[in-house]
Amino acid sequence: MAAPHRDPTPGSPDDWWRDAAIYQVYPRSFADGDGDGTGDLAGVRAKLPYLAELGVDAVWFTPWYLSPLADGGYDVADYRTIDPAFGTLDEAEKLIAEARSLGIRTVVDIVPNHVSDQHPWFRAALAAGPGSPERKRFHFRPGRGEHGELPPNDWPSQFAGPTWTRVEDGEWYLHLFTPQQPDLNWAHPAVREEHESVLRFWFERGVAGVRIDSAALPVKDPALPDFVEGRDPHPYVDRDELHEIYRSWRRVADAHGAVFVGEVWLPDSERFARYLRPDELHTAFNFTFLACPWDADRLRTAIDDTLAEHAPVGAPATWVLCNHDVTRTVTRYGRADTGFDFATKAFGTPTDLELGTRRARAAALLTLALPGSVYLYQGEELGLPEADIPRERIQDPMHFRSGGTDPGRDGCRVPLPWKAASPHAGFGSDAEPWLPQPAGWSAYAADRQAADPASMLSLYRTALRLRRTEPALGDGALEWLPAPDGVLAFRRAPGLVCVVNLAGRPAALPDHDAVLLTSGPLDPDGGLPTDTAVWLRV
Repeated sequence: MAAPHRDPTPGSPDDWWRDAAIYQVYPRSFADGDGDGTGDLAGVRAKLPYLAELGVDAVWFTPWYLSPLADGGYDVADYRTIDPAFGTLDEAEKLIAEARSLGIRTVVDIVPNHVSDQHPWFRAALAAGPGSPERKRFHFRPGRGEHGELPPNDWPSQFAGPTWTRVEDGEWYLHLFTPQQPDLNWAHPAVREEHESVLRFWFERGVAGVRIDSAALPVKDPALPDFVEGRDPHPYVDRDELHEIYRSWRRVADAHGAVFVGEVWLPDSERFARYLRPDELHTAFNFTFLACPWDADRLRTAIDDTLAEHAPVGAPATWVLCNHDVTRTVTRYGRADTGFDFATKAFGTPTDLELGTRRARAAALLTLALPGSVYLYQGEELGLPEADIPRERIQDPMHFRSGGTDPGRDGCRVPLPWKAASPHAGFGSDAEPWLPQPAGWSAYAADRQAADPASMLSLYRTALRLRRTEPALGDGALEWLPAPDGVLAFRRAPGLVCVVNLAGRPAALPDHDAVLLTSGPLDPDGGLPTDTAVWLRV
């Protein structure tokens, strides 16, 4: 039975976001309601009871806006329009309301760094020509070289490939991602005004929060100097001017009782924490933990560092094992290198899925026992592995811009399996899904797992129910306990201990009153096997 949800009414005063379990939906791959092979809002609405039964507090949607889909929807052409592939604005409003009636809040994605090259602003800029007011909303510059044939600077791309594209009149425009994603000029007042208007538009429709894509990138050094490794300040990452922008956004959010989570990739913990000051973002993603290998010492360091960098600003930590950009947890933990780095992704990496699944189950209990909020990527609760996409079916621009060496991110975006006995594992109807499902995908189907008390889905449902009903779990303090090498053990007051065994041998459990939940069977003598986690009542 699902645990009761807290009041999801927009503007409700509780700090639900401090310990929320938030489920990430990648709409194209969640559920296909109209049978055309692409996931949509109708599919999500039909699966809302599933999400309620799972026990999540909110759902974060990656972009569902009008988009040519050059980068999976992160090239937005109109923030106030739902892409027809997904449905309509009316359907989005119904979805927000229906989710709220089930105790589930809605979080949407905003991409401040860039828009689509099909956005009306950019089309107007191309038509208006050099020196026009329309071009000042972007970063247009004349080229270097005798005839302007060289790009204005040498900045590296967030993807592989160039960061400048030349247009017919000879000027160049900046795009840190693909040419279909021109960067906005955040020194222009219209850019700021438009984004605050978009925030109000969605908050007024009942959205409870916003996830900010590439939150450290929007502001650029106006001189656009060449890139110098180690230059401080960086010409386009973590510029100080960003903080006034997010303070202004915070005032908009506070007026509607809404919250922010930022995608902030920064190695400097002090700089990272600045985004979480009380008048800026509420939370930010914890990529240190996400990328950490399956190693007890390194995981403990990642946890300690995360809690330490959040403490000075009083912000809760967030914990996440994977998302729509990174290798799925089951696959990553089944490899020799269990960490994650975009630079090391490669085709044909050997994987032990049985080992990876055992570790992913243990990691789920570790993550859900840590203080703060947690993000769960769709299909993680089903134990889905990374899929090998045939090269001719890959759509991710990261693959093409790497010259075909990077497998891209499509492997973690394969449409979900819902019904084992249905075509395409119940994702939609008879239409071929937009990305191919691997052979045997139906073995992971939600209906099959729901009937199996030992499945990954049953583990997540039980853990999320306990997370909501146990007063020790969620936001609060963590106390490390003495443990052998390779074992993580910590107490959450009142009365709960989490133990995770990453050593190569079984570990004895501390004294306890009851076993609440285990990621796998205990040894006959009560010991904790390797790559297994347990929650204990003490």
